[in-house]
Amino acid sequence: MLSQIRQNGLPSWAYKAALLLAAAIWGMGTVVIKSTVDEFPPAWIVGVRFTLAGIILGIATAPRISRAFARNKRGHLRDGAVLGVFLFLSYWFNSTGLTDTTASNSSFLTTLYCVIIPFLGWIIIRKRPTRYNIAAAILCVTGVGCVAYAGIGEFSLRFGDFITLASALWLSFHVLYTAKYAPGRSMMLLTVIQFIVAGLLGLITGLITEPMPDFSQLGADTWMSLIYITVFASCVALGLQNAAVARVDPAQAALFLATESVFGVTFSILLLGEAPAISAYLGFALIFVGIVVSEYLPLRAEKIAAQKARATAEAAALDCKQVETQATDLEEADAFMR
Repeated sequence: MLSQIRQNGLPSWAYKAALLLAAAIWGMGTVVIKSTVDEFPPAWIVGVRFTLAGIILGIATAPRISRAFARNKRGHLRDGAVLGVFLFLSYWFNSTGLTDTTASNSSFLTTLYCVIIPFLGWIIIRKRPTRYNIAAAILCVTGVGCVAYAGIGEFSLRFGDFITLASALWLSFHVLYTAKYAPGRSMMLLTVIQFIVAGLLGLITGLITEPMPDFSQLGADTWMSLIYITVFASCVALGLQNAAVARVDPAQAALFLATESVFGVTFSILLLGEAPAISAYLGFALIFVGIVVSEYLPLRAEKIAAQKARATAEAAALDCKQVETQATDLEEADAFMR
C-alpha cells in the first residue's frame, strides 16, 4: 500500500475522500432530479443526461477507447448495449419514481440493490447467499416496513416507492452483468457505449411516451440541473470512483459508497425541506445497517480468514524448517559420535 501511495503521490485518505465525494455527488443528484422531474419528464432526463455524458466521456478518452475498440469491436458493442439497456431501465424507473415519492425515500430504497444482488446472483451465477446476506435482507425488509409506516396500524408504499424498488432490481442486473462482462474488456469503452445506448433509449422513450420539453422555455435552474447530473453525477463521480476503488480496500470502498443514501436524505432535508417521519428515520437506519452487513462484513471476514490462513501457512513452514534443522543437528551429532 505504501508503494502505491508513493507511486501515485496521494495518501490513502485522499482516495477515501474521493469515494465520499462521489457518494455526495450522487446523493445530491437524487435531489436535483427530484426538483427537475416535474418540469423535465423522466425519460427525457435519462436521454439527455446519458447521451451528453457519453459524448463528453468519449471525447475525453478518445485515444484510449479507440485502441480498445479496434481490438474487439463486436464484443464491446454487444456487451455495452446490454449494459446500456439495464442502465436505462434502472435510471428511467428511478426518475419516474421520483414523481411520486420523496428524495429521502428514493435515496434509501435505491440502495437496496446492494442486498438484492447476492440473491439475484444465486439465480444467475449459482452462488449461494451467505448468512450476512440473509441478515442484511431481514434488516432491509424491516427498514422498508418502517419507511412505509404511516401511523398507528397503517402501512403505505406509494406507486413511486414501488417503481423505485423496481429500479433497484434493474440496477442489480446492471451490476451483475458488469462484473460478468468486465474481464477482457475496456471498462471505459463499455461505459461510453452503455451511456450512449441508455441515452438513445431515453430519447426514443421520451418521444413515444412523454411530451417533448420546450427547450427554449426552460429556466436557468433546469439547465443547471441538467448540467449537474450530466457532468458531475455521471462523468465526474464515475471518474472519482474508478480512480479510488483500485486503491482502497473493497470492504471500505463499499462502505464509503453506501453513504450516498445518507447524503441523499441530508440534502433532501436541507434543500427540499422534506421532513420524514420518525419511523422513516428508523427505516433509513435499518437499511443502512443492512447495506453495511451485506457489503462490508463479508469482505472483512474474508480478509481475516485470508490473514489467518497466511499466518497458519507461515507457522507450518517455520515448524518444518525447525524440524529440518533439528534433524540436521542430530545427523551431525551422530556423525561426530561415530
